[in-house]
Amino acid sequence: MEKFIPPEFDLNHKGSSEEALKRWRDAVGKLVKNRRRRFRYAADLEKRSEAKEHMRRLRENIRVCFVAYTAALRFIEAGQAMKLPSADDSGSSESIEQDLELDLGNGLQEEARFAGFGIDPDKLATIVASYDIRTLTKLKGVEGLAERLNVSLDDGVNSGDVPTRQDVFGPNVYTEKPSKSFWLFLWDALHDVTLIILIVCAVVSVGVGLATEGWPKGTYDGLGIIVSILLVIFVTAVSDYRQSLQFKELDKEKKKIFIQVIRDGIRQKISIYDLVVGDMVHLSIGDQVPADGIFVSGYNLLIDQSSLTGESVPINIYEKRPFLLAGTKVQDGTGKMLVTTVGMRTEWGKLMETLSEGGEDETPLQVKLNGVATIIGKIGLAFAVLTFLVLTARFLVQKGLSDELTLWNSSDALTLLNYFATAVTIIVVAVPEGLPLAVTLSLAFAMKKLMSDHALVRHLSACETMGSATCICTDKTGTLTTNHMVVSKTWICGKIKAVGANSGTDTLDSSISGTVLNVLLQAIFNNTGSEVVKNKEGKVSILGTPTETAILEFGLRLGGDFNEQRRVCKFLKVEPFNSEKKKMSVLVVLPDGKLRAFCKGASEIILKMCDKSITAKGETVPLTEEQGRNVLDVINGFANEALRTLCLAFKDIDDGFHGNSIPDHGYTLITVVGIKDPVRPGVKEAVKTCMEAGITVRMVTGDNINTAKAIAKECGILKEDDDLAVEGPTFRHKNALEMERDIPRLKVMARASPTDKHVLVKTCRRLLEVAAVTGDGTNDAPAMHEADIGLAMGIAGTEVAKESADVIVMDDNFSTIVTVAKWGRAVYINIQKFVQFQLTVNIVALMINFISACASGSTPLTAVQLLWVNLIMDTLGALALATEPPHDGLMKRPPVGRSESLITMAMWRNIIGQSIYQLCTLLTLNFAGKQILGLSGPDATAVLNTFIFNTFVFCQVFNEINSRDIEKINIFRGIFRNWVFSGIIVSTVVFQVIIVEFLGTFASTVPLNWQLWVLSALLGAVSMPIAIILKCIPVKLKKNDAQHDDYDRLAPGPEHA
Repeated sequence: MEKFIPPEFDLNHKGSSEEALKRWRDAVGKLVKNRRRRFRYAADLEKRSEAKEHMRRLRENIRVCFVAYTAALRFIEAGQAMKLPSADDSGSSESIEQDLELDLGNGLQEEARFAGFGIDPDKLATIVASYDIRTLTKLKGVEGLAERLNVSLDDGVNSGDVPTRQDVFGPNVYTEKPSKSFWLFLWDALHDVTLIILIVCAVVSVGVGLATEGWPKGTYDGLGIIVSILLVIFVTAVSDYRQSLQFKELDKEKKKIFIQVIRDGIRQKISIYDLVVGDMVHLSIGDQVPADGIFVSGYNLLIDQSSLTGESVPINIYEKRPFLLAGTKVQDGTGKMLVTTVGMRTEWGKLMETLSEGGEDETPLQVKLNGVATIIGKIGLAFAVLTFLVLTARFLVQKGLSDELTLWNSSDALTLLNYFATAVTIIVVAVPEGLPLAVTLSLAFAMKKLMSDHALVRHLSACETMGSATCICTDKTGTLTTNHMVVSKTWICGKIKAVGANSGTDTLDSSISGTVLNVLLQAIFNNTGSEVVKNKEGKVSILGTPTETAILEFGLRLGGDFNEQRRVCKFLKVEPFNSEKKKMSVLVVLPDGKLRAFCKGASEIILKMCDKSITAKGETVPLTEEQGRNVLDVINGFANEALRTLCLAFKDIDDGFHGNSIPDHGYTLITVVGIKDPVRPGVKEAVKTCMEAGITVRMVTGDNINTAKAIAKECGILKEDDDLAVEGPTFRHKNALEMERDIPRLKVMARASPTDKHVLVKTCRRLLEVAAVTGDGTNDAPAMHEADIGLAMGIAGTEVAKESADVIVMDDNFSTIVTVAKWGRAVYINIQKFVQFQLTVNIVALMINFISACASGSTPLTAVQLLWVNLIMDTLGALALATEPPHDGLMKRPPVGRSESLITMAMWRNIIGQSIYQLCTLLTLNFAGKQILGLSGPDATAVLNTFIFNTFVFCQVFNEINSRDIEKINIFRGIFRNWVFSGIIVSTVVFQVIIVEFLGTFASTVPLNWQLWVLSALLGAVSMPIAIILKCIPVKLKKNDAQHDDYDRLAPGPEHA
């Protein structure tokens, strides 16, 4: 069938163009029963277009403001340089201040004045949004602004003032599209064109029935259709509403962002939604600026404004260029900002309101199933038209043979109306509206379950694509390891010493002088991006990365005082750590006025920068080649023990600091530290599971190659002799052919930069691998964009990395990534099960009615009965089969390839086999049922038609159970653990009993005796042994065709079941 799907329905896994999205919508055409429901989870291209226009206007405004701001800044600087103070200036400046005071205070609420605020929220928002440097200068800069906001730049906001600030300046939340109520979902379900036509037919039927047969008999047929339609609409709305609640819950999780602020004089983490005007926010690499604000202090703060302005060149933020806008990203450096504007007063807030209405791109599987639904719908429409024409033709022929062609009455009109209703109902059954929606249902179910397994899926398609992943490029630190780091070994002054968990100043050899200890503590506490803080109870904690935390803990154990060291040294320049340079440097003024640079980072890189070392007595001596080799041996020795190694060094600068950068040579080596980071429990098993599932695991790390190899062997990644471990720079300089040759064997990449990771992912995709890649830093964003699935770390990951990711691994655990892959495969398998089930019902329902119409001039299944069948196979079938949880067997087969067929040969075998059995059974009953069952009397036809309907439903019930597994014979495994499936099967049978026994007046059925009930159930149950026979029939697999049915092939012998 997929050969007949137009190419418009073949969508890329990632980054599909708007033209491609428009093409498949156009290809669907008019054959959609309910466009509001079918396209509910498709992107709203019109809203997106509006958002783009809004973004364009916003960017233009920001550009204009920025140009004006730059000009104003130059004008102010020139004025300050030229103008000399005079006696008149003081008077004029007082006048200007008074005017400014009136302007800024104008419109200020009484509550705000009482709380001590001296500036109107809207005017404050305008100052930052329009880069109004003149007004800020008149306000005496950030200090003057802080005074008007009644906040201390050192202690931050008082926690007791937060509610007042939220009332005056607004909360930091964005306006979102209100959630749809259940009644709106009911209204959407009512927009099904075929159901509307049936309602009209039912109303006409009631009118004609009342005229011909009177009350109440004349209303039964029409009311039966109306009640059935209402039931279909209600069940559909309940299912859709439950889905929307799941997506709403997931959306809340996506927006949970925490930031570090100073409140009550203590640095603490708060939710981005609790941020208020006046908060002092700490910014570091990878953070997203949470609100508009003014720069207070920081080093090398580089801001990427492309999300707002579209400009790719980052801008440097400092005292003279202090404006920070919400939604921009910290590309480098660190800083502290004063929050001035939050929520919908920021330009980012206004933009978010527009962007939130655009929706998310539909997944490739949703689009493909839309294509399948379109083809089946066309076939169903043709059969419906043919059925109506055949029934009408036979009816007219019979009237002609009876010479009644010119004699018409209301009964004839009712007959034709019933024919038309039956034809429309065939369209209802034939157009599988539930196919694409089943994908959404399955994905929503998987995403909710993954939340409890510590994985937050940000994009629907990621969950689907992860099931096809053929390789995972994973970080080491925190993903394969615990990320609980501690310094376990040191080399200092030529001696190696083990560091115990509770060791103190005795950690260092007694022969090492206080001078060396002092230099070491200076290097530890000054050259760090982390902080040692105390909470209200006085408990000490460290805020920062695990590596920094380990080194600071080591310094504290040596008896160091973080705050004292920072107090006595004055910082001149800071170059924060980033994954490209693999080092961090600072330049400070010591208490004696001397300049000293400190550097720490990757051992080999820092060692190359050193030409001296420090002795136990504190003397600086040249670092000879032999000593350098000895230090390198120490580094490799630590690395072979799976320790992460770092070097700390310093350099005294005697001739003053004149350059723009900290020196990168001539350092004195202080120490080499070995940091232990144990492998996570369960990682080895998870890696083994990946290998069994045909997924290659590649470790990409910035660590020393020996450390990387040791960890990789411990995890089971590096096993075979021909497995390859390379360093990033070596791989980077290979040509394309060499890369493609090495990729199949490549298992470890050490000393890798984000660029190396990006090149690796790009090469993997060029070799037609479906690549998943993990990332935690800002620079990992390009690799995650390039990959089929980007996985960000929830704990160690920056906000930029999380925003670029498709999935956020909340616990940073590799085992969670494997769980995502397992659920991805479950989604694909579940959709295949549902497709198999629905196509079987479609074929049988269409053929039984068409053949009966041609042969006998009547259809055994009425409109009400077909509506019930539609409910079983569409909404209820999707709920039952598309929500099956995964099992371990899914990870014992190869991944589904990019170009694999959704409907496999095994599925066609099952569909055709079951359809033949059901058609043979039902047609035999239709044409010879009275003789076979021994039925006679005036109600024999009604009993037979009821029995056929009952048997048909039971066939679908047992076929639904058969569809739980496409290949395996044991279809009952785990059936009672899936309460949704069991509940739907039981509910279907109970409702069937009620319809037949108690609602016969409306459903055109009569009560059946217990023998016919048992026989119906038995005829349905025969489909189970038939399924076993069918599964024993081998099917021809295409080259590289994965078993996308379930787990392994059947083995010969009695145990294969």
